[in-house]
Amino acid sequence: MANNNNQRKTPKFNFYWMYGLIIVFLLSMLWMNQDGSPAQEVNWTQFENIVGKGGVQSITVYRSKNKAEALLSDSLARVVFKDQPAPQSSPLGMSSSGAANKISAQIPSADKFDEYVKTWREQGVFMGDVKYVEGSNDLTMILYTFGPIVLLVALWFFLLRRMGGAGGGGGGIFSVGKSKARLFDKDNDKKVTFQDVAGLAEAKVEIAEIVDFLKNPKHYTELGGKIPKGALLVGPPGTGKTLLAKAVAGEADVPFFSMSGSDFVEMFVGVGASRVRDLFRQAKEKAPCIVFIDEIDAVGRARGNKASMGGNDERESTLNQLLTEMDGFGSNSGVIILAATNRADILDKALLRAGRFDRQIYVELPELSDRKEIFQVHLRDVKTDGSVDLDLLSRQTPGFSGADIANVCNEAALIAARHKKRAVQRQDFMDAIDRIVGGLEKRSKVITDEERRSIAVHEAGHATVSWHLRYGDPLIKVTIVPRGKALGAAWYLPEERQIEPKQALLDKICSLMAGRVAEDMFLGFIDTGALNDLERATKIAYAMVTYYGMSDRLPNISYYDTSGESYGFTKPYSEDRAQVIDSEVQAIIDAQYERARQILTQYQEGHHALADLLQQREVIYTEDAERIFGPRQWKSRTEEIIKDEAAAPASTVDTATPPPFDVSE
Repeated sequence: MANNNNQRKTPKFNFYWMYGLIIVFLLSMLWMNQDGSPAQEVNWTQFENIVGKGGVQSITVYRSKNKAEALLSDSLARVVFKDQPAPQSSPLGMSSSGAANKISAQIPSADKFDEYVKTWREQGVFMGDVKYVEGSNDLTMILYTFGPIVLLVALWFFLLRRMGGAGGGGGGIFSVGKSKARLFDKDNDKKVTFQDVAGLAEAKVEIAEIVDFLKNPKHYTELGGKIPKGALLVGPPGTGKTLLAKAVAGEADVPFFSMSGSDFVEMFVGVGASRVRDLFRQAKEKAPCIVFIDEIDAVGRARGNKASMGGNDERESTLNQLLTEMDGFGSNSGVIILAATNRADILDKALLRAGRFDRQIYVELPELSDRKEIFQVHLRDVKTDGSVDLDLLSRQTPGFSGADIANVCNEAALIAARHKKRAVQRQDFMDAIDRIVGGLEKRSKVITDEERRSIAVHEAGHATVSWHLRYGDPLIKVTIVPRGKALGAAWYLPEERQIEPKQALLDKICSLMAGRVAEDMFLGFIDTGALNDLERATKIAYAMVTYYGMSDRLPNISYYDTSGESYGFTKPYSEDRAQVIDSEVQAIIDAQYERARQILTQYQEGHHALADLLQQREVIYTEDAERIFGPRQWKSRTEEIIKDEAAAPASTVDTATPPPFDVSE
């Protein structure tokens, strides 16, 4: 421990020390000799004669060397040096011809020199000051000789460091091709383990196998097995790909190199390939080890898809070097590559083949049980009370990623702190979900009575039709309070289905069209509030026709491109087929529009009661719709959860906001 403390206290060299020394030298030079010019060397007889002519302004006596230096006036200097022989060279070999106002000579002694000064003053030839110093002015000569050279060298080093900082990091311009990977080992204080990664059970199994191989390689090699050379983590943003890699670094007792794909890309030609070589050189020295490349699509994009533009050649050369290092003639025994991306469809096929990335581990959005585990992890440091129901929160956040759930917990804590609460309550989590999904409430927004009535009729139309559809999502609440960009919203709790039947898609289109239908039927006009509804309905209809083969005239045909390369500027069908697609989409939307009209006609009284209640209270809940229309005919797995949420007292404050939701913009 003592040795470690001594090492920590040892000062490190700082380049700015050199600047400080230069400043000290310059100040010393200025202090020792303000005039700064060297003196002309003469003998004592010449010195005495020159002083006797008059015109000497001052004399400096150096006691240590018994030497005197006289400063001449300009008139005396012209006379003296006109009669004197050619100037002698200075002790350093430099000519002193440029110093025509100073002379110096050896004197008998400092004490005897006082007698000469007294005599000169009595004769009236010298009335200036006499200064006695102990040192010499040789340092001034040295500074004038080597000072400019030192300044030039310092300036060169300074510019070199600035150039190196822009391109190559702390090592200067000569390290521009060095890898920027950060090394993590078992001695790091902050570690993330698999216990900190909630959900992702399947992904953790595959990753844990790689970690176990590095710890116990004989267990696998005895049977002739080989560990995969690389694993690619693929999934939507925020699902925990980077967190999973951090857990690998915490679990493995081997060195772990981490860097981003963009760290390979540089403005200098050849730098990316050089950094790839340096990364794998370091990895081989530390083998067995793991190399993690985050956002690998920055350097691994497919080659040759488009014309080369500017830095594209540099990126391709970097990718070629990466391919060679991962599986070329060289051996990378003991080096395992982990990479993460959310755009695997654009990666080069040579990068994805077996031998480079043998496994593609899909990190999907968390399911219901996974979301519950994620809530448990993020609520470790959040002070909650008994009203918080993790099961309810998990069911009300379908489609949320791990990052979204972390944001919900943090936002709930901020809301509770804003209201001076001692613990985070269930209502705070509901408000946090509302805030994240729908945006901040804007009760100060000015809305006319006509607009208010239109929004109420529109949102009541969504709620009425959805309540009476088999695949309609269970209703949570409806509000006409402006939130974000929306003037009103209907909140639902959708079922998490792995496969959507055709009727479910049709029911979704029908409920989306219900707002526009209600405006047309009960207000006698339509407005721009159905923009979001029409957009979503049109996308679903086009997907049914062109992707899922659910059209009567175009059955079992799909134009979906799974390769991700798209069709460019051309379409995979003719103009005649395009007209058929448009007509089929229009037919689907028209049919669901009429279907929504029939449902609203049948339940017209209930719609009016719901719209009036909504206009009066601004927010209505499931219990209000059930009191008007009666219990829903088709039950779902989440009906009981909805009933529990509907038991909350009605108010004008939103209490739940699970996505997806219908928005009237």
